[in-house]
Amino acid sequence: MKKYILLSGTFVFLISCNLNYNTRYPVRRTFPTISGTGSSNTSAASVEREYNELLKTYKPETTEVLNDLLNNSTDDPRTSINIENKSSCNMVLTISGNNFFRKIPIGAGKMGYAMVPRNQNYKLSGTVCRSNYQSTKFISNSTSITLSN
Repeated sequence: MKKYILLSGTFVFLISCNLNYNTRYPVRRTFPTISGTGSSNTSAASVEREYNELLKTYKPETTEVLNDLLNNSTDDPRTSINIENKSSCNMVLTISGNNFFRKIPIGAGKMGYAMVPRNQNYKLSGTVCRSNYQSTKFISNSTSITLSN
């Protein structure tokens, strides 16, 4: 009799554990929100794709930029632009001017730089953590820009 009670008690215990095990909870799926101009996630994904593609072929001008910053020669027809990305997102900065165009991949928390011809207006643009950055600057000397989200 004791065996029967012990065996039935164990059986009831195992069944009660199994009852909650097979309970199905609703699965939550997150989908990108769609606005009138497209999804904001699509924009972030396209920036990340462009950033990764540029990294494969981008050649930084480290030596020229350091020489410009240390020597600060006004005789040189080119000068440097330094961009610090203090955001938590990768970005691609586009620099365009008279007969000049360059895209610079700048990682989150990193610096990017380029040499550009002096005494010209440049349009700087990019997307930093889903926020658009656009600026027009006249560059005559070394210029430093800090971007954050």
